[in-house]
Amino acid sequence: MQTILGANGIIGKELSRNLIPFTTAIRQVSRNPKKVNPTDELVQADLLNFDQTEKAVAGSEIVYLMAGLKYEAKTWQEQWPKVMRHTIDACKKHNSKLVFFDNVYAYGYVQGIMTEETPFNPNSKKGEVRAKIATMLLDEIKSGNLEGMIVRAADFYGPGAVLSLTHSTVTERLKANKSPQWVGNAKAIHTFSYTPDAGKSVAVLGNTPSAFNQTWHALTSKEKITGEEYCRIASEIMNRPYKGVTSLPKFGVRLMGLFVPVLREFVEMMYQFENDYVFDSTKIEQAIGIHATSYRSGIAETLR
Repeated sequence: MQTILGANGIIGKELSRNLIPFTTAIRQVSRNPKKVNPTDELVQADLLNFDQTEKAVAGSEIVYLMAGLKYEAKTWQEQWPKVMRHTIDACKKHNSKLVFFDNVYAYGYVQGIMTEETPFNPNSKKGEVRAKIATMLLDEIKSGNLEGMIVRAADFYGPGAVLSLTHSTVTERLKANKSPQWVGNAKAIHTFSYTPDAGKSVAVLGNTPSAFNQTWHALTSKEKITGEEYCRIASEIMNRPYKGVTSLPKFGVRLMGLFVPVLREFVEMMYQFENDYVFDSTKIEQAIGIHATSYRSGIAETLR
């Protein structure tokens, strides 16, 4: 049995589809789980409740922690450590391997390329939480208490990724015959992980015994794309004349945050969009022999 905790998010769905070559015994766990594959088992559980988490993990060979919490620093500070502790303890009790799907917030502002060796240096409240829970897992692995791994991805784009930045600023605007927009510096390099590639990465790594007890970066294109280039490619694919992109600076995001709570929470992460943000996945490409989708192909599928 392979169990997905925090199922039914966009990466959880991609993971579920990509697990089929390895197993049809897949358990979807969330407060309101839904089948992705016909043979999926559904289990309702609140990961903030240890008893429910433990029962959901029981009988699992591999557990994938894919949970997403409300995008709010206070919620993350209160709930993420509990979710991670409950998951670790449940996996230890049932001798299950744990795969944690993470983001890059713990790295903070990186001048250069983000790799699996990049140290934690968070400069945001959310980054501090991510560093804390990743360290919890890494300490357990180092102590030999369980087999586990961390798989990190950059910001998302892809089919159905409606919570991604590019969905609202590019995809929806182009489909409404409007010009694309960007947040921050549109001339800065900003790496994006394609959601089908991210799901495939987690599935393959989770079913590669030698991949455990390590940190990995999910498959991500090495093309150095900027906001301007993303918008230009998307406009070309949609047969829209590209007349440049309007960028919203930090003070504009802060002002809009007075009325839109999610933007209020996004302000502390603006460093990722004001500076180059370069994410590297060479390790998985060399170890597994698989390669990322090009941006043009990924954007075309996203807009389809």
